[in-house]
Amino acid sequence: MAEKRTLIVLAHPLGDSYCAALAATVRETLIERGHDVDLIDLYADDFDPRLSAEERAAYFEPDYDPSPVADYARRLRAASHLVFVFPQWWGNCPAILKGFFDRVFVPGVAYDLGARAGEFIPRLDNVKKLWVVMTAGSSWWVTKLYLRDPVRHQIRGAVGGFCGRSVSFRMMTYYDMDHSTDRKRRAFLKRVARAFQAF
Repeated sequence: MAEKRTLIVLAHPLGDSYCAALAATVRETLIERGHDVDLIDLYADDFDPRLSAEERAAYFEPDYDPSPVADYARRLRAASHLVFVFPQWWGNCPAILKGFFDRVFVPGVAYDLGARAGEFIPRLDNVKKLWVVMTAGSSWWVTKLYLRDPVRHQIRGAVGGFCGRSVSFRMMTYYDMDHSTDRKRRAFLKRVARAFQAF
């Protein structure tokens, strides 16, 4: 595994979206900084987010078989850094990204089941940094005070919990996308580029 192998996961249906521009900025900045960058564009891949009946039935069986998503699992296990780029919709990440968590962060990949009921043993200790770049249609106070920042809790707590104990977490959010301006979008792109120069 390369010392700085970064996996970027983009979840937006439009190829010319602002999220796509954010992902491209992250990718270009990290390549300039010497990272080995792997980009997964879930919509471009036509990723199926649905956990199948067969997958669910076998979920807690010994030697769970992740072969339906083997390539994604391999790329996840090879990463030392993870970056998720997506819009917040209805107080959550897009369904396709939730399906990525459901189908790829599975037993034998993200964790092992312990001997006691409910015991999970994290396996993604290869991941040293977990960052999120997100857009939100609502203002910061709606996201943080009214909705109570659900995406941050989900990804930092649940997804980050399968990474190493000392995983570095950061979340950068472009708020009020519904009232966005070109000037504000360009400014946030520059802010993201500066942040990832030190990633």
